[in-house]
Amino acid sequence: MEKIDLTKQYKPYYSAKTKPEIIEFESARYISICGKGDPSGEAFSADIQKLYPVAYAIKFVCKALGKDFAVPKLEGLWWFDEQKYGDFTPAEAPQKVPREVWEYRLLLRMPDFVDEKMVAAAAMSVASKKKIPGVERVQFFTLTEGKCIQMMHLGPYAEEPVTLQKIMEFSAANGLVKNGLHHEIYLSDFRKTAPEDLKTILREPVRSI
Repeated sequence: MEKIDLTKQYKPYYSAKTKPEIIEFESARYISICGKGDPSGEAFSADIQKLYPVAYAIKFVCKALGKDFAVPKLEGLWWFDEQKYGDFTPAEAPQKVPREVWEYRLLLRMPDFVDEKMVAAAAMSVASKKKIPGVERVQFFTLTEGKCIQMMHLGPYAEEPVTLQKIMEFSAANGLVKNGLHHEIYLSDFRKTAPEDLKTILREPVRSI
């Protein structure tokens, strides 16, 4: 049985250039968990630890059905209360909005044959067998981003505003404005990779003015 590799099946989704580019994405399926707080904090790490057991529970069920797949890269959607903190550009926000008030939705993409019932059953199974507090917060999620500007960010997360500024300049030059949540795909495992070697896709959904 051949294992499905989503990073190869959806290669444009998991790759980006080191300069801004416009690319369009269709609807995709995920398991996800929402939270709030500093990404270097314990709550964020705990939410990651809730997501993966559910992903592997789904993988084992699918493998038994002859549809094995590799669990792909971690992703995140990020936002904050713009009415309270201001309507900053994606390049300004990381520097002006306190990290502890950012909200996030962590994501792991799933094959198209994974559905809501399968995710709910897997979360229930993990909650029962592994007794992980809050694992029932992991849910099925679909996202249709459509037209986006994206760019590969190389280096520490703290330096993302430099890359985001390039995206914003490219957006303005092409008559495009924000049309969705800031999206990051973590191609590197930040627990094992030196900050200067990190690779992160930064993606901004956009629309014409």
